[in-house]
Amino acid sequence: MDPILALAGLGVGIVVGLTGMGGGALMTPILVLVFGIPPVAAVSSDLAASAVMKPFGGLVHARRGTVLWPVVGWLCVGSVPSAFLGVLLLRLIGSDATVQRVIQVALAVALLLAAGGLVAKAYRSRRDGGGDKEPAAVRVRPLPTALLGAAGGLVVGLTSVGSGSLIIVVLLMLYPALRANDLVGTDLVQAIPLVAAAALGHAFFGDLHLDIAAAVLIGSIPGVLIGARLSSRAPNAVVRAALVVVLVASALKLFGLSNLVVAGTAGAVALAAVVLTLRGRVARPVPVAIEDPALN
Repeated sequence: MDPILALAGLGVGIVVGLTGMGGGALMTPILVLVFGIPPVAAVSSDLAASAVMKPFGGLVHARRGTVLWPVVGWLCVGSVPSAFLGVLLLRLIGSDATVQRVIQVALAVALLLAAGGLVAKAYRSRRDGGGDKEPAAVRVRPLPTALLGAAGGLVVGLTSVGSGSLIIVVLLMLYPALRANDLVGTDLVQAIPLVAAAALGHAFFGDLHLDIAAAVLIGSIPGVLIGARLSSRAPNAVVRAALVVVLVASALKLFGLSNLVVAGTAGAVALAAVVLTLRGRVARPVPVAIEDPALN
Protein backbone atom coordinates (compact mmCIF):
# COMPACT_ATOMS: atom_id res chain seq x y z
CA MET A 1 0.00 0.00 0.00
CA ASP A 2 1.39 3.38 -1.06
CA PRO A 3 1.14 5.79 1.93
CA ILE A 4 1.44 8.83 -0.36
CA LEU A 5 -1.54 7.61 -2.37
CA ALA A 6 -3.52 7.15 0.86
CA LEU A 7 -2.54 10.69 1.92
CA ALA A 8 -3.79 12.04 -1.42
CA GLY A 9 -7.03 10.13 -0.82
CA LEU A 10 -7.33 11.80 2.60
CA GLY A 11 -7.08 15.28 1.09
CA VAL A 12 -9.56 14.55 -1.69
CA GLY A 13 -11.92 12.89 0.80
CA ILE A 14 -12.01 16.04 2.95
CA VAL A 15 -12.84 18.15 -0.12
CA VAL A 16 -15.60 15.74 -1.19
CA GLY A 17 -17.12 15.64 2.29
CA LEU A 18 -16.98 19.42 2.65
CA THR A 19 -18.34 20.38 -0.78
CA GLY A 20 -19.95 17.21 -2.20
CA MET A 21 -17.71 17.31 -5.27
CA GLY A 22 -14.13 17.16 -6.44
CA GLY A 23 -13.62 13.37 -6.46
CA GLY A 24 -13.34 12.79 -10.21
CA ALA A 25 -12.01 16.25 -11.02
CA LEU A 26 -9.23 15.98 -8.43
CA MET A 27 -8.44 12.31 -7.77
CA THR A 28 -8.32 11.09 -11.37
CA PRO A 29 -5.76 13.74 -12.48
CA ILE A 30 -3.69 13.02 -9.34
CA LEU A 31 -3.62 9.29 -10.13
CA VAL A 32 -2.59 9.93 -13.76
CA LEU A 33 -0.21 12.89 -13.42
CA VAL A 34 1.40 12.23 -10.02
CA PHE A 35 1.39 8.44 -9.73
CA GLY A 36 1.65 7.56 -13.44
CA ILE A 37 -1.40 5.27 -13.44
CA PRO A 38 -2.94 4.64 -16.89
CA PRO A 39 -6.06 6.79 -17.47
CA VAL A 40 -8.53 3.90 -17.83
CA ALA A 41 -7.29 2.28 -14.63
CA ALA A 42 -7.35 5.67 -12.85
CA VAL A 43 -10.94 6.39 -13.91
CA SER A 44 -12.23 2.95 -12.93
CA SER A 45 -10.36 2.84 -9.62
CA ASP A 46 -11.44 6.35 -8.66
CA LEU A 47 -15.09 5.56 -9.39
CA ALA A 48 -14.87 2.35 -7.35
CA ALA A 49 -13.30 4.23 -4.42
CA SER A 50 -15.94 6.97 -4.63
CA ALA A 51 -18.74 4.39 -4.58
CA VAL A 52 -17.46 3.17 -1.20
CA MET A 53 -16.35 6.55 0.19
CA LYS A 54 -19.40 8.73 -0.45
CA PRO A 55 -21.89 6.73 1.66
CA PHE A 56 -19.81 7.57 4.76
CA GLY A 57 -20.13 11.29 4.10
CA GLY A 58 -23.76 10.93 3.07
CA LEU A 59 -24.58 9.23 6.38
CA VAL A 60 -23.23 12.22 8.31
CA HIS A 61 -25.41 14.63 6.32
CA ALA A 62 -28.44 12.36 6.65
CA ARG A 63 -28.11 12.36 10.43
CA ARG A 64 -27.82 16.16 10.45
CA GLY A 65 -30.95 16.55 8.31
CA THR A 66 -29.15 18.30 5.42
CA VAL A 67 -30.47 15.95 2.70
CA LEU A 68 -33.60 16.56 0.61
CA TRP A 69 -34.64 12.96 -0.03
CA PRO A 70 -37.37 13.61 -2.65
CA VAL A 71 -34.86 15.55 -4.77
CA VAL A 72 -32.32 12.74 -4.36
CA GLY A 73 -34.88 10.20 -5.53
CA TRP A 74 -35.85 12.07 -8.71
CA LEU A 75 -32.23 12.80 -9.57
CA CYS A 76 -31.41 9.09 -9.33
CA VAL A 77 -34.37 8.17 -11.54
CA GLY A 78 -32.60 9.96 -14.38
CA SER A 79 -28.92 9.68 -13.49
CA VAL A 80 -28.45 5.99 -12.68
CA PRO A 81 -29.67 4.47 -15.99
CA SER A 82 -28.01 7.25 -18.03
CA ALA A 83 -24.67 6.55 -16.30
CA PHE A 84 -24.79 3.00 -17.69
CA LEU A 85 -25.73 4.46 -21.07
CA GLY A 86 -22.76 6.84 -20.90
CA VAL A 87 -20.34 3.95 -20.35
CA LEU A 88 -21.88 2.05 -23.29
CA LEU A 89 -21.58 5.12 -25.52
CA LEU A 90 -17.96 5.50 -24.47
CA ARG A 91 -17.30 1.95 -25.63
CA LEU A 92 -19.01 2.69 -28.96
CA ILE A 93 -17.25 5.96 -29.76
CA GLY A 94 -13.95 4.82 -28.25
CA SER A 95 -11.50 7.30 -26.78
CA ASP A 96 -12.37 10.04 -29.27
CA ALA A 97 -10.29 12.94 -27.97
CA THR A 98 -12.48 15.57 -29.67
CA VAL A 99 -15.69 14.30 -28.08
CA GLN A 100 -14.07 14.06 -24.65
CA ARG A 101 -12.62 17.55 -24.97
CA VAL A 102 -15.94 19.13 -25.98
CA ILE A 103 -17.69 17.51 -23.01
CA GLN A 104 -14.99 18.63 -20.59
CA VAL A 105 -14.99 22.24 -21.83
CA ALA A 106 -18.78 22.39 -21.61
CA LEU A 107 -18.63 21.04 -18.06
CA ALA A 108 -15.92 23.57 -17.13
CA VAL A 109 -18.07 26.45 -18.38
CA ALA A 110 -21.04 25.12 -16.40
CA LEU A 111 -18.91 24.96 -13.25
CA LEU A 112 -17.76 28.57 -13.66
CA LEU A 113 -21.38 29.66 -14.13
CA ALA A 114 -22.32 27.78 -10.97
CA ALA A 115 -19.52 29.51 -9.05
CA GLY A 116 -20.78 32.86 -10.33
CA GLY A 117 -24.29 31.96 -9.23
CA LEU A 118 -23.11 31.16 -5.71
CA VAL A 119 -21.23 34.47 -5.50
CA ALA A 120 -24.30 36.39 -6.73
CA LYS A 121 -26.47 34.56 -4.20
CA ALA A 122 -24.05 35.45 -1.38
CA TYR A 123 -24.02 39.11 -2.44
CA ARG A 124 -27.81 39.23 -2.57
CA SER A 125 -28.03 37.60 0.87
CA ARG A 126 -25.63 40.17 2.36
CA ARG A 127 -27.47 43.07 0.72
CA ASP A 128 -30.76 41.84 2.14
CA GLY A 129 -29.21 41.47 5.59
CA GLY A 130 -29.45 37.68 5.54
CA GLY A 131 -27.18 35.23 7.28
CA ASP A 132 -27.61 31.58 8.08
CA LYS A 133 -31.33 31.01 7.73
CA GLU A 134 -33.64 28.14 8.38
CA PRO A 135 -34.09 25.97 5.28
CA ALA A 136 -36.80 27.30 3.02
CA ALA A 137 -39.65 25.05 1.93
CA VAL A 138 -38.66 23.49 -1.40
CA ARG A 139 -41.23 22.45 -3.97
CA VAL A 140 -39.87 19.37 -5.74
CA ARG A 141 -40.00 19.48 -9.55
CA PRO A 142 -39.95 15.78 -10.56
CA LEU A 143 -39.68 15.86 -14.36
CA PRO A 144 -37.03 18.62 -14.71
CA THR A 145 -35.04 17.06 -11.86
CA ALA A 146 -35.06 13.61 -13.49
CA LEU A 147 -34.18 15.00 -16.94
CA LEU A 148 -31.27 17.08 -15.72
CA GLY A 149 -30.15 14.16 -13.54
CA ALA A 150 -30.11 12.05 -16.70
CA ALA A 151 -27.89 14.61 -18.44
CA GLY A 152 -25.52 14.58 -15.47
CA GLY A 153 -25.40 10.79 -15.37
CA LEU A 154 -24.58 10.64 -19.09
CA VAL A 155 -21.61 12.97 -18.64
CA VAL A 156 -20.36 10.97 -15.64
CA GLY A 157 -20.54 7.73 -17.61
CA LEU A 158 -18.62 9.30 -20.50
CA THR A 159 -15.93 11.16 -18.54
CA SER A 160 -16.08 9.94 -14.89
CA VAL A 161 -16.17 13.64 -13.91
CA GLY A 162 -19.18 15.51 -12.60
CA SER A 163 -20.97 13.14 -10.21
CA GLY A 164 -20.80 15.93 -7.63
CA SER A 165 -19.87 19.12 -9.45
CA LEU A 166 -22.29 18.82 -12.37
CA ILE A 167 -25.23 17.91 -10.15
CA ILE A 168 -24.41 20.97 -8.02
CA VAL A 169 -25.09 23.02 -11.17
CA VAL A 170 -28.39 21.16 -11.67
CA LEU A 171 -29.48 21.79 -8.09
CA LEU A 172 -28.57 25.48 -8.31
CA MET A 173 -30.65 25.82 -11.47
CA LEU A 174 -33.74 24.08 -10.13
CA TYR A 175 -33.60 24.91 -6.43
CA PRO A 176 -31.83 28.27 -5.94
CA ALA A 177 -33.34 28.67 -2.46
CA LEU A 178 -31.35 25.74 -1.04
CA ARG A 179 -28.86 26.56 1.72
CA ALA A 180 -25.25 25.61 0.96
CA ASN A 181 -25.32 22.86 3.64
CA ASP A 182 -28.45 21.27 2.13
CA LEU A 183 -26.95 21.64 -1.34
CA VAL A 184 -23.86 19.67 -0.31
CA GLY A 185 -25.78 16.99 1.60
CA THR A 186 -28.28 16.36 -1.20
CA ASP A 187 -25.54 16.33 -3.83
CA LEU A 188 -23.35 13.93 -1.85
CA VAL A 189 -26.15 11.40 -1.25
CA GLN A 190 -27.44 11.41 -4.84
CA ALA A 191 -23.91 10.73 -6.06
CA ILE A 192 -23.79 7.35 -4.26
CA PRO A 193 -25.97 5.33 -6.68
CA LEU A 194 -24.75 7.41 -9.63
CA VAL A 195 -21.08 6.66 -8.99
CA ALA A 196 -21.87 3.03 -8.20
CA ALA A 197 -23.65 2.65 -11.57
CA ALA A 198 -20.74 4.21 -13.47
CA ALA A 199 -18.22 2.12 -11.51
CA LEU A 200 -20.09 -1.10 -12.34
CA GLY A 201 -20.17 -0.13 -16.00
CA HIS A 202 -16.44 0.50 -16.06
CA ALA A 203 -15.79 -2.70 -14.10
CA PHE A 204 -17.60 -4.65 -16.82
CA PHE A 205 -15.70 -2.98 -19.67
CA GLY A 206 -12.71 -1.19 -18.16
CA ASP A 207 -9.56 -1.87 -16.21
CA LEU A 208 -10.43 -1.85 -12.50
CA HIS A 209 -7.43 -2.12 -10.14
CA LEU A 210 -8.65 -3.04 -6.68
CA ASP A 211 -5.24 -2.36 -5.12
CA ILE A 212 -5.34 1.27 -6.29
CA ALA A 213 -8.93 1.72 -5.13
CA ALA A 214 -8.10 0.20 -1.73
CA ALA A 215 -5.14 2.54 -1.22
CA VAL A 216 -7.29 5.57 -2.06
CA LEU A 217 -10.03 4.37 0.29
CA ILE A 218 -7.68 4.05 3.28
CA GLY A 219 -7.24 7.80 3.22
CA SER A 220 -10.48 8.97 1.66
CA ILE A 221 -12.92 7.34 4.12
CA PRO A 222 -11.66 9.22 7.19
CA GLY A 223 -11.23 12.30 4.99
CA VAL A 224 -14.84 12.33 3.80
CA LEU A 225 -16.07 11.82 7.37
CA ILE A 226 -14.06 14.85 8.53
CA GLY A 227 -15.24 16.97 5.61
CA ALA A 228 -18.89 15.97 5.97
CA ARG A 229 -18.91 16.80 9.70
CA LEU A 230 -17.42 20.22 8.93
CA SER A 231 -19.90 20.81 6.12
CA SER A 232 -23.01 19.81 8.06
CA ARG A 233 -22.10 22.03 11.02
CA ALA A 234 -20.24 24.94 9.43
CA PRO A 235 -21.85 28.34 8.82
CA ASN A 236 -23.53 28.68 5.44
CA ALA A 237 -21.01 31.30 4.26
CA VAL A 238 -18.04 29.00 4.94
CA VAL A 239 -19.53 26.09 2.99
CA ARG A 240 -20.48 28.42 0.14
CA ALA A 241 -16.93 29.78 -0.05
CA ALA A 242 -15.52 26.24 -0.16
CA LEU A 243 -17.95 25.37 -2.96
CA VAL A 244 -16.82 28.36 -5.01
CA VAL A 245 -13.12 27.48 -4.59
CA VAL A 246 -13.61 23.84 -5.64
CA LEU A 247 -15.88 24.81 -8.56
CA VAL A 248 -13.29 27.23 -9.93
CA ALA A 249 -10.39 24.82 -9.40
CA SER A 250 -12.28 21.95 -11.06
CA ALA A 251 -13.23 24.16 -14.02
CA LEU A 252 -9.65 25.33 -14.57
CA LYS A 253 -8.41 21.74 -14.42
CA LEU A 254 -10.99 20.68 -17.00
CA PHE A 255 -9.81 23.52 -19.25
CA GLY A 256 -6.41 21.83 -19.18
CA LEU A 257 -4.48 24.49 -17.27
CA SER A 258 -1.36 23.56 -15.32
CA ASN A 259 -1.47 22.47 -11.70
CA LEU A 260 0.46 25.63 -10.72
CA VAL A 261 -2.13 27.90 -12.34
CA VAL A 262 -5.01 25.94 -10.80
CA ALA A 263 -3.45 26.02 -7.32
CA GLY A 264 -2.60 29.72 -7.56
CA THR A 265 -6.05 30.72 -8.77
CA ALA A 266 -7.80 28.54 -6.19
CA GLY A 267 -5.63 30.08 -3.47
CA ALA A 268 -6.48 33.60 -4.64
CA VAL A 269 -10.20 32.78 -4.71
CA ALA A 270 -9.99 31.26 -1.23
CA LEU A 271 -8.19 34.35 0.10
CA ALA A 272 -10.79 36.64 -1.47
CA ALA A 273 -13.59 34.54 0.05
CA VAL A 274 -12.00 34.79 3.52
CA VAL A 275 -11.58 38.58 3.21
CA LEU A 276 -15.17 39.09 2.02
CA THR A 277 -16.54 36.85 4.76
CA LEU A 278 -14.61 38.73 7.44
CA ARG A 279 -15.69 42.09 6.01
CA GLY A 280 -19.30 40.94 6.03
CA ARG A 281 -19.06 39.97 9.69
CA VAL A 282 -17.41 43.26 10.66
CA ALA A 283 -19.87 45.37 8.67
CA ARG A 284 -22.94 43.54 10.03
CA PRO A 285 -24.67 45.91 12.47
CA VAL A 286 -24.87 44.80 16.08
CA PRO A 287 -28.32 45.20 17.64
CA VAL A 288 -28.36 47.82 20.41
CA ALA A 289 -30.83 47.70 23.26
CA ILE A 290 -32.94 50.89 23.38
CA GLU A 291 -34.48 51.88 26.67
CA ASP A 292 -38.14 52.74 26.72
CA PRO A 293 -38.66 56.00 28.68
CA ALA A 294 -42.10 54.79 29.75
CA LEU A 295 -40.44 52.09 31.81
CA ASN A 296 -38.33 54.57 33.80
